[in-house]
Amino acid sequence: MKANMDLPINHFKRAILSGNRQIGLWSHLCNAISTEILAHSGFDWLLLDMEHSPNELPELLAQLHAMQGAPASAIVRPPWNDMVTFKRLLDIGVQTLLVPYVQTEEEARLAVSFTRYPPHGVRGYAGAPRASAYGRVKDYAHHCAEELCVLVQVETVQGLNNLEAIAGVAGIDGVFIGPGDLSADLGHLGNPKHPEVLAAIDDAIGRIRACGKAAGILTGDHTLAQHYLDLGCMFVAVGADQNVLRDSATALAGRFKTL
Repeated sequence: MKANMDLPINHFKRAILSGNRQIGLWSHLCNAISTEILAHSGFDWLLLDMEHSPNELPELLAQLHAMQGAPASAIVRPPWNDMVTFKRLLDIGVQTLLVPYVQTEEEARLAVSFTRYPPHGVRGYAGAPRASAYGRVKDYAHHCAEELCVLVQVETVQGLNNLEAIAGVAGIDGVFIGPGDLSADLGHLGNPKHPEVLAAIDDAIGRIRACGKAAGILTGDHTLAQHYLDLGCMFVAVGADQNVLRDSATALAGRFKTL
């Protein structure tokens, strides 16, 4: 006999929509053990990266397994705004996507459509994917969108120029500002703290909030992180696992030897 199960609740989505800010950590290490450790370290969310990390679907599935039962929510950044990639991620149970390099309203609409079944989108149908507990979630296809969260990453001048149109797309739950690529597009490659970049970010956060959408960002500078929280950012990543490992390991070695 097949026991019915409830659709998993997307606690991250509910938090940002209710104004409960979420503190996260970027994860580049692509490893289930490190992910499991981090998921129980007090963060509200972990970003499992596929864009700038060597993370593929089997490794990502293992990381999702490692996060089951943990208080931290999983957010996945796919390598691109791609229908096939989204389909595979959603089928293995990803509920929140951070879509990179969105520059136009049309690209935002496409991102949402890739997460919705027809007639509301173009997501391909699978009868019993992991996302539906292998068919145990009754009417998964009819209700899954309620717990899916689509975040788009705006990180170019063109994206900033189209910010209100992007944020206004139905189904977009939040807009994340990418300081690294934005600094490059503004002519300050490798310098996300340039005054022009910082001013553009501050302005963008205010505009996102004015659209009624959650704003997000990543910064390892704790003073800046607090500044962005004070400006009203709802989801802020305050570091990255590879940097935490690098810095703590270097500091530990430095206690006992000169490097």
